[in-house]
Amino acid sequence: MARRNHYNVYVIELSSRVLDEGKFKKCNPGYITGKPCVYVGMTGLDPDLRFDKHKAGIQSNRYVKQYGLRLLPDIYEGFNPMSYDEACDREIEIGIDLRSAGFGVWQA
Repeated sequence: MARRNHYNVYVIELSSRVLDEGKFKKCNPGYITGKPCVYVGMTGLDPDLRFDKHKAGIQSNRYVKQYGLRLLPDIYEGFNPMSYDEACDREIEIGIDLRSAGFGVWQA
């Protein structure tokens, strides 16, 4: 029996203070001043629960834990849910699209 599609992509807005992190800034040479900084991820959980886990330090990305502000569901809600493979691909596509629009982007 095939597993239901239950994977989700999500985008978290990060504080602009993340730009003080050399590694983040180095990975975003095309960042346009004033554009949002974001973390793009995928999960088998509900994005709200995954965000809470990041903030609590449970399997957390350090940029999200320290600088995470809120989920940006307008960017990702139309895609969810999907298969694991689709979520992997969509996470990469969203990151590329946002980075090409001048956003500061971090992906795990």
